[in-house]
Amino acid sequence: MNKCKSLNEARENIERIDRHIVKLIGERRHYVKEATNFKENTEDVLDKARVELIIKKVRRLAEKAEVNPDMIEEVYRMMITAFGKLEIEDFKLKHMQQNEDK
Repeated sequence: MNKCKSLNEARENIERIDRHIVKLIGERRHYVKEATNFKENTEDVLDKARVELIIKKVRRLAEKAEVNPDMIEEVYRMMITAFGKLEIEDFKLKHMQQNEDK
């Protein structure tokens, strides 16, 4: 990481990183939706044990990267909650379509 020479340079770098983050979140969303195909009920969708495993993992990753693990946990919990809501919608839609096909 480089030392910025101006506020504008710092902001340009933040915007560049934001573009990457948004793209990665979109990719993560795709795979969360794919995972829905393998879940049989909403309890599988809202797997609290799995959430806690993810949180442990990202906290370790944050520590290794020298990033505040509390901040990373907070961001991931918000992201997982948002993805969970979308995944429930996907799950319900998938099962409604399956019932219509019968």
